[in-house]
Amino acid sequence: MSTAQTHTTAGLRERPPPLRPRTRRDRPAAPWSLPSPSTAVRPDRTGPAGDRLLAVRAAEGDDDAFAVLVGRHSAVLLALAHHLTGNRQDAEDMVQESLLSAWRRLPEFRGDAAFRTWLYRIVTNRCLSLLRSRPVPAVPLDIRPEPPVLQAHGAPEQIAETRAAARALARALADLDPGQRTCWILRELHGMHYGEIARTLGVSEQTVRGRLFRARRSLAEAMDPWR
Repeated sequence: MSTAQTHTTAGLRERPPPLRPRTRRDRPAAPWSLPSPSTAVRPDRTGPAGDRLLAVRAAEGDDDAFAVLVGRHSAVLLALAHHLTGNRQDAEDMVQESLLSAWRRLPEFRGDAAFRTWLYRIVTNRCLSLLRSRPVPAVPLDIRPEPPVLQAHGAPEQIAETRAAARALARALADLDPGQRTCWILRELHGMHYGEIARTLGVSEQTVRGRLFRARRSLAEAMDPWR
């Protein structure tokens, strides 16, 4: 074995491979971390149109363009994965794996839906696959912290009651059917409209509306003692 081959083999044993695959032989590996706002590229355009342009550039081999997409969307993806899995470490793992999958599948992105919706779909599917293999944890609701006025001036009884109600809601969410729970999280915690939820989950808008109706009815029944 040559000296260069020995060095390469030793290097692979000493550290894990980079998170981004070399999808082209001439493309250098460029790992990312979460969250990872990029300073390499600052495009003037943002939103769906800007995302599509960056996705095209990334598919053509522009590592910096994909780094911008990671920095732009990693925070909301982590929040979504955290609400679905109930665990920060699992959320980070699911987002890392999803971004790796998105990087590999960039040529499949046609721009029929927003790039964020495409990423949401990948993350959601991975989280649901994980949850099928284990009991569902309570959904963390930290995206909606208690109002500062209640924390600063509310009576201890009020604060305790509010926190108990939040725990009850988390337990009620954990008891929902996975499809209903996911629709509720995407709608109520992430503000997605019915069409976007349907595209994310690969179902019809009618299915989304039905799941949300059943989820809200179940939650209303569970939270009735707190009214």
